[in-house]
Amino acid sequence: MRVIVLHTHYQQPGGEDQSFAAEVALLQEKGHEVRVLTFHNRDLEVLSPWAQAAKTLWNGQAYQEVREAVRAFRPHIVHLHNTFPFASPAVVHAAKAEGVPVVMTLHNYRLLCVNALFFREGRVCEDCLGRLPWRGVVRGCYRGSPLASGVVAAMLTTHRALGTWARGVDVYIALTEFARRKFMEGGLPAEKIVVKPNFVHPDPGPGEGKGGYALFVGRLSPEKGVRTLLRAWERLKGIPLKIVGDGPLQAEMEDLVRGGGLEGVEMLGRRPREEVLGLMREAGVLVFPSECYENFPMTVAEAFACGLPVVASRLGAMAGIVEDGRTGLLFAPGDAEDLAAKVAWLFSHPEELARMRREARAEYEAKYTAERNYQLLMEIYGQALEAGHRRRG
Repeated sequence: MRVIVLHTHYQQPGGEDQSFAAEVALLQEKGHEVRVLTFHNRDLEVLSPWAQAAKTLWNGQAYQEVREAVRAFRPHIVHLHNTFPFASPAVVHAAKAEGVPVVMTLHNYRLLCVNALFFREGRVCEDCLGRLPWRGVVRGCYRGSPLASGVVAAMLTTHRALGTWARGVDVYIALTEFARRKFMEGGLPAEKIVVKPNFVHPDPGPGEGKGGYALFVGRLSPEKGVRTLLRAWERLKGIPLKIVGDGPLQAEMEDLVRGGGLEGVEMLGRRPREEVLGLMREAGVLVFPSECYENFPMTVAEAFACGLPVVASRLGAMAGIVEDGRTGLLFAPGDAEDLAAKVAWLFSHPEELARMRREARAEYEAKYTAERNYQLLMEIYGQALEAGHRRRG
C-alpha cells in the first residue's frame, strides 16, 4: 500500500508529533511505501498577522503541494494528522480533488473548540460544543486573544459550511470512545468515526518499580492539574515526587518547591524520551492529575508499557483508560486531598501496587502494542478504500 502521511508540527513538540512519527515508522516497518509531508508552525512567525490568518483559513501552497504529491506518488490513502494552523483544511480538499480517500486522526478537539481543550478559566467548558464558536471568540479562548480566536473560529465555521469535515474525510480516528462521543455530539458523522488508541513502539519493557517515588510527566500548564499536584504533595510526607516537563507554570512551581513545604519534590525539566522511560520503569506510580478532557495521552500508554500504574483524574477519557483498582486509581478532579489519599494508599499497600503493575503491563500487551495498532490501522484503511470505491462507483 502507498500512503501519504501529512502532519503539521507545533512550535512546542508534544505527544501528537510522537504518535505521528511512530505510526509512520510502523507503516514503513510493515513494508508499505510512505511519503511524508510535513509543515511546521514556526513558519508562521515570519508572516504578518493578516497573512497568518489567511494561511489558517486556506493555505494555497499546501493545497498545491498535496495535489502534486498525490499525482507523483499515486497513493491509495492520504492520512492526515495535525493540519492546524499552517497546512490548513485546504489539504483535505487537495486530496479529494485527486480522488484519494482521506483518513484523519483526531488528536485533540480542535474541530469542536477554539482552544482544542474544552477548558476555560480552570474548568471544563463545553459552551461551543455543537454550536458556532462565537463564545470562544468573545472570551479569547485561543491564546487569550479575541482576534486570534476569531481566526480559528472563522476557519472552523467556514469549513463546516464548505462540508470539509462532513464530506471531505472518509474515516476519522478518535483515540478513545469518550472522544468519539464528543465528536458525534459536535456534529461529525457517527458512521465515519472509529476508535484506535495510541501505541508504544518499540516496547520499553516493564521495570521493577523499586525507586520508591511518584512521577509526573507532562506540560506544566493549568489544564494539566499541576497546581492540584503540588497541593497534594503539601499533604504527603515521605513519598518523593519527580516532575518531568516544562511549560508556562514552570517558574511558579519552581518557586513553590524552593520555598519549602514540599518535601521530596524534584523538578527535572524536559528530559529525553529514553530517560523518561527509565524513570517510569523505576517509579512506583505515575500521577496524571489533568483537569481537562484528555484525548489519549502517550504518557499513560508508556506508563502501562513500563508496568507502571496510574493515579488519574476521574474525568473524560481517563476514566475509561485507567481502570480503577486494576491498572491504577481514580480521584476527583481538582481535589488535592483525594489525590494525596490515593497516592498514600498505594504506597502503603505494596502487594496491591505490585498487582496493579502486572495489570498495567497486561493492559499494554492487550491494547497498546504496535501489532495490535497495525491491525486496527489496516482495518481503517480498508474502510476508507471502500468508501472511495463507493463514491467513484
